[in-house]
Amino acid sequence: MDYTVKSGNPEKQRSACVVVGVFENRRLSSAAAQLDQACDGYLSQLVRRGDMDGRAGQALMLHRISELVCDRVLLVGLGRERDCDDRAYIKAVETMAEALRNSGAVEATCYLPEISVKGRNIFWRIRTATRTIETLQYRFDRLKTDKQPSARLNLRRMTFSVPSRRELADGEQAALEGAAIGRGMNAARDLGNLPGNYCTPRHLGEQAVDLAARHTRLEVELLDENTMDELGMGALLAVSRGSQEEARLIVFRYRGGDEDSAPYTLVGKGITFDTGGISLKPSAAMDEMKFDMCGAASVFGTMQTVAELGLPINVVGIVAAAENMPDGRAIKPGDIVTSMSGQTIEILNTDAEGRLALCDALTYAERFHPAAVVDIATLTGAAIVALGHHTHGLMGNNGGLVNELLGAGKSAGDRAWELPLGDEYQEQLKSNFADMANIGGQPAGTITAGCFLSRYARKYRWAHLDIAGTAWKSGEHKGATGRPVPLLAQWLIDRVKR
Repeated sequence: MDYTVKSGNPEKQRSACVVVGVFENRRLSSAAAQLDQACDGYLSQLVRRGDMDGRAGQALMLHRISELVCDRVLLVGLGRERDCDDRAYIKAVETMAEALRNSGAVEATCYLPEISVKGRNIFWRIRTATRTIETLQYRFDRLKTDKQPSARLNLRRMTFSVPSRRELADGEQAALEGAAIGRGMNAARDLGNLPGNYCTPRHLGEQAVDLAARHTRLEVELLDENTMDELGMGALLAVSRGSQEEARLIVFRYRGGDEDSAPYTLVGKGITFDTGGISLKPSAAMDEMKFDMCGAASVFGTMQTVAELGLPINVVGIVAAAENMPDGRAIKPGDIVTSMSGQTIEILNTDAEGRLALCDALTYAERFHPAAVVDIATLTGAAIVALGHHTHGLMGNNGGLVNELLGAGKSAGDRAWELPLGDEYQEQLKSNFADMANIGGQPAGTITAGCFLSRYARKYRWAHLDIAGTAWKSGEHKGATGRPVPLLAQWLIDRVKR
């Protein structure tokens, strides 16, 4: 879809549809009031009659109002004006998109960004609207024989209005960023939603090559198991030992900054299917373990966003891709493996495999002398117990980096919450037979997983995002969410603006 930004009065817009808001208690927004004045109070009459009272989620499509030059007017309920926050605004955009989906409009002019949202400027409002529209267009139907194109928006162009011409440049940049982030989220969702028999480590490697071929500043290197064995990646290779699918280490390099500028580095867990290995998972909902590579998917989505925006920084993306299966060659509880760092690990639970794949990837990241490293993983069910399905878990060895990520999440509406990473938790990883165990017991499971990874990230600024509760949804709306692409993209955009 094309996005444009303009400044102008709503009653003068020759558009297929002009979108304005109505607050609860039937109060017209500023743009709606301008339209109302131009059509001799027709809108306020409808509202007074009870056709719409402005409750969140309401929409009323009006056709061919004689005094106006537009074909349609869409009234969108905004809820109470004093309660207009991030969620209320996004709800209004979603309501607009759904109403336009069911109309014949191929383009629309939207005045919702002119509405005041608590603590948010018009840049945020346009970018968020654009991102929301992009993600609402997403459908995963590539494996269905009966595709339904009618489920998609008919819109080809969305124009956002800003109050004055001074805001045009910022508005255009906001729309550009929002669209790129939305497309990055959708790319991550595509990978996450693919079943394990399609999305193998080999397939992820092929998709990486395709992504790099579309962007001149992006290149990719694929490391096979022989190369990883030569590098001593005994932890990552231990995960894939029970699978017929070979592991891959996928390394993206985006060169947008000076050649000598240290890269910001993302490391994603890419377990394309996780049975738990010998420590077999229960069968209920095991199909959702295809989502265990959503950390990797978020690296793909963020690298795509960075490349589309042409950010003037250097970024490295590393994906540790493997399949965790039980067979006669699979690692067993009690086995001891040696990681690329030389540290030995006693395997107490083969279902704590993500940290084994990540630890070698974190060691590999040292060679890039990174400015900072963020790893992203669907790592622990304990993160869901602690934070539910709304907020990412965040830990790190550098307070400045953690605060950068917290701020990026708040700005992007993709929030994280810091968990402690004290030395006292490291005690739970003690092993009688190796340098460490791969689990620390039931208490503070998310934190001890972070402690494990911290032992491989001592040479740089590092943070860990546990997205086990946020990377996908279950139930009727089962599917990958594309998070935390907005947080990661915002963090990298912020690095440009420093």
